[in-house]
Amino acid sequence: MKTIGFADYYLNEWHADNYPGWIEQINRETDSDFAVAYGWAEQSDSADWWCQKFGAQKCNSLEELCEKADYILILAPSDPEKHLEYARRVLPFGKKTYIDKTFAPDLATAKQIIACAKAYGTEFFSTSALRYASELVPYAGTDSLVTTGGGSSIGEYIIHQIEMVVKVMQCRAEALRVDRQKGEYLIRLRYPNEKEATMLYANPLPFSVLGQYAGSEQFSEIRSAYFPELIRDILHFFDTGEKSFDPWETLEVMRIREAVLRGCETPGEWIALANSQN
Repeated sequence: MKTIGFADYYLNEWHADNYPGWIEQINRETDSDFAVAYGWAEQSDSADWWCQKFGAQKCNSLEELCEKADYILILAPSDPEKHLEYARRVLPFGKKTYIDKTFAPDLATAKQIIACAKAYGTEFFSTSALRYASELVPYAGTDSLVTTGGGSSIGEYIIHQIEMVVKVMQCRAEALRVDRQKGEYLIRLRYPNEKEATMLYANPLPFSVLGQYAGSEQFSEIRSAYFPELIRDILHFFDTGEKSFDPWETLEVMRIREAVLRGCETPGEWIALANSQN
């Protein structure tokens, strides 16, 4: 049995409540033996019900969880400001780790987490589940892309559209501009060689993608089962250490997000994007 420890700011949130079911589903499909075995939450009381529901052992500290589990999931999807603190406590144990979206609150913090992982030789990755939407595959390498999506706040939910754009465009953006109409945001991205992408964010919008492929303009609403595919990739990484995308994409997502949030404060202005490798 391969044991997984769930670490969260507040267990009994949507990701922690749903990931165990998908782990079981993939166990059945692949004859794997991963088990949700341990749980820890900074808000300790939230772990009681969760651990009872999923048959996990509640750990009294994050360090106890890391000592006992074979693999670690750092969740706190709505609290990315906690990820550096948790990573500094988890990554020294050298166990393969997944860090949920949003990876970090800003680019500088993202680089600190990566540096911590390198210092201890610990393999990890982070992503939004929208990367795994099968609808994105035909658009790979397009010169022009439009995405839509919503959520309760742009700070928490724009990460999903950015992940989609980075996966499809496969190059680093040079600049972006944010235009706002009340609660709606239009984010334009400029790329080398006249490539461009646009993200439209508004609370009620579904996730969708529009772009060029097969010689014509195509539109796809995101309906595929991207969350189970995320879990499948996490378990594959735990098993093999293989990552399905290059880590530069995570830094690219973070630098675009940081610029988007800055652009929300200065709408209508083009913002040059700092090199994510520096």
